[in-house]
Amino acid sequence: MPWYAWLILVIAIGLIVGGLMVLRDTAKKLPLTEEQLKRIHERNAEMDAKDAQDR
Repeated sequence: MPWYAWLILVIAIGLIVGGLMVLRDTAKKLPLTEEQLKRIHERNAEMDAKDAQDR
């Protein structure tokens, strides 16, 4: 492969890796209250029970 094809390949890989690193750095956990977490866990349990019942 010619040198410019390698250059384009390296730049493309660099852009992909750089974009993933920016996404990782900007990702933040949602500040949820205990009540919200409790409701989420209850809803997940209900959905799991419904899925098990449907099978």
